[in-house]
Amino acid sequence: MTRLPLQAVLFDMDGTLVDTERLWWEAVEQVAGRALTEADEPEVLGRPVEHTADWLAAATGTPAADLADVLHREFADRVRAGIVPRPGALALLDALARDGVPTALVTASPRAVADTVLAALGASRFAVSVTADDTDRTKPAPDPYLAACHALGVDPTACVAVEDTQTGVSSAEAAGCTVLAVPSLAPIEAAPGRTVVSGLTDVTPDRLRALLPHELRVMSWNLWFGGTKVHDHRAKQLKAIAETGVDVVGLQETYGSAAEELADALGWYHHRAGENLGIISRYPITARLGDPDVGFYGAAGARIAVGDREIEIWTVHLDYRSYGPYVTDGDPTAHEGVRLAQMRDALREVEESAVPVVLVGDFNSPSHLDRPDAEWPVTKAAEEAGLRDSYREAHPDPATHRGHTWSPIHPVREDGSGRPEPQDRIDFVLHRGLRVLASETYVCGRPRPWPDVEDNDWPSDHAAVVTTFALHR
Repeated sequence: MTRLPLQAVLFDMDGTLVDTERLWWEAVEQVAGRALTEADEPEVLGRPVEHTADWLAAATGTPAADLADVLHREFADRVRAGIVPRPGALALLDALARDGVPTALVTASPRAVADTVLAALGASRFAVSVTADDTDRTKPAPDPYLAACHALGVDPTACVAVEDTQTGVSSAEAAGCTVLAVPSLAPIEAAPGRTVVSGLTDVTPDRLRALLPHELRVMSWNLWFGGTKVHDHRAKQLKAIAETGVDVVGLQETYGSAAEELADALGWYHHRAGENLGIISRYPITARLGDPDVGFYGAAGARIAVGDREIEIWTVHLDYRSYGPYVTDGDPTAHEGVRLAQMRDALREVEESAVPVVLVGDFNSPSHLDRPDAEWPVTKAAEEAGLRDSYREAHPDPATHRGHTWSPIHPVREDGSGRPEPQDRIDFVLHRGLRVLASETYVCGRPRPWPDVEDNDWPSDHAAVVTTFALHR
């Protein structure tokens, strides 16, 4: 399995790197005039000064601005009196520096307090620092971590955030980071993408790398009569799979044996359903789903085991007749009821799945996310069933990233009319329960247009879609 490379480590300050969470707690107790309890933790731990000041103002009637000034002063006085790095903190920072992994300080404290702590820790240990003064919203909003990643030029998904409070954990996870939680005053529960440890003493750069998610690359590919319209099609299909580095391919128009033959050549696992659908996977197939004798149109599924995780992969092929964008007079969605019924059959198969689902296929229909000219019901139904369009997640603007898959070999229609072929996005990789890292269409070489296709490097009349997902432990 391929794991994301560690691009940066983002550290909370108070209670994570330095033992200031207790100092902050004591400062709030001083201003509140009472001992704090566990019930007060959500309003104090990991919160910016202004939030806690507003909370105290509601309870005491004292103006929040006055309370914020006093809280700043009380906390800063305690910080200047002496801060102590948490065990293992400096050793981890130095180890990351030796490995060339950039670090950032991301704190809900104001700049004045952060600079005092930076001076004590060594400001040169951090490439970037983000404080409560640097973003419009601070923790638990994702803004501070997003700002740090932007400043470093890194992808949040390839970063580990080290936090000690649930507020900070929520901020980092909302930004898309993997989290190492080191609770200081209040417990934090483990969760997918989140590891909880008691301290930093035994944390190393390699251990942080091991926390990052694996990549899962999924392709949707209509093989076009199994690829038989192009010379040496099987070798060209294998070349495309190797060049894209995909892990799973949902196939349509397999022409019977393509899934088995491709899997055998790759040393992969396969599922063949009927004469048209198939799934090939470098990871073991633990269950074959749906009707094994499905017709030319329909859906076929397989459950695959990726390490200790299971994922359901479904491939779908919908009726090609009466393609909506060809209609110039009348309702372009007149035939969509046929495709919609086929899609709903597929959606019923996946609705009860308790594991993440990827549904790929040739829908022979445009997306409602691309074309405002009609209410395209097929993709709308998938969205209403909780499936997200991975290509549009990666490229939200259809004006700048059209992503068309139909057709790399048909600039004009096949009906002899000479009319231009509507270049549309009709092949999809949808998902539920995963995080999209990237999504692209793929065609190799420069395909010659129909009918002179025999020597094309690309053995299909569709572009493929390849989406990379992050797969947490």
